[in-house]
Amino acid sequence: MATRIDVTGLTAYYGKFKAVADVNLTIEPKNVTAFIGPSGCGKSTVLRTLNRMHEVLPGARVEGKVLLDGEDLYGAGTDPVNVRRTVGMVFQRPNPFPTMSIYENVIAGLKLNGVRKKALLDERVEESLRGANLWEEVKDRLGRPGAGLSGGQQQRLCIARAIAVEPQVLLMDEPCSALDPISTLAIEDLITKLKSSFTIVIVTHNMQQASRVSDTTAFFSLEKTGDPGRLVEFDKTSKIFTNPTEKRTEDYVSGRFG
Repeated sequence: MATRIDVTGLTAYYGKFKAVADVNLTIEPKNVTAFIGPSGCGKSTVLRTLNRMHEVLPGARVEGKVLLDGEDLYGAGTDPVNVRRTVGMVFQRPNPFPTMSIYENVIAGLKLNGVRKKALLDERVEESLRGANLWEEVKDRLGRPGAGLSGGQQQRLCIARAIAVEPQVLLMDEPCSALDPISTLAIEDLITKLKSSFTIVIVTHNMQQASRVSDTTAFFSLEKTGDPGRLVEFDKTSKIFTNPTEKRTEDYVSGRFG
């Protein structure tokens, strides 16, 4: 199968601090990949390098290569805005635009991209809300504030906003950590559904969630506090959780550390 994302020798810095070092991994299209590991090991940092969100922070920089369908995301002349359009992101806490309606939240990215035709916007709103499994719940109140929805609905609204611009890849940084168990299961079901259309990378601290939703899993860790995080093992999720190669992986997924 073709590779959708190819990461080679990735090292990420915050100023002089080396947060993560020498990461190598490949992600196949229409797959769910989970990043797991203890806090501070670089999971979210690596995730943010995949759509150039990392460099938004002052002093943050990246060494190495990140290829998307063979194109170097950090190559000379590559527009970070286009990268973020192609590689969408859903954050840990639901963040609908508070002054915007549900409808306006979904079309925000489209309007930034210059889409103005009302019929097309209407069509994309319904498609995206259906894709996020939210349409039936909100179709009669599209003009109401997005911030007025429940936490789980807000997160699905953010997913609808992300997929409305038709990205190729969807990044999710602990998308269920602020949600109740029922909303969490709704998001997990949605991830399973969305992978037929998108390549998905999810950061999670929930081992059961990683085992339920992902096809491949990357385990990150660090030797000691102050060291850069490193990719310890990357394999099919079934192998990571039942027969990992590295003892550190086994200790982590079985709850013996971390």
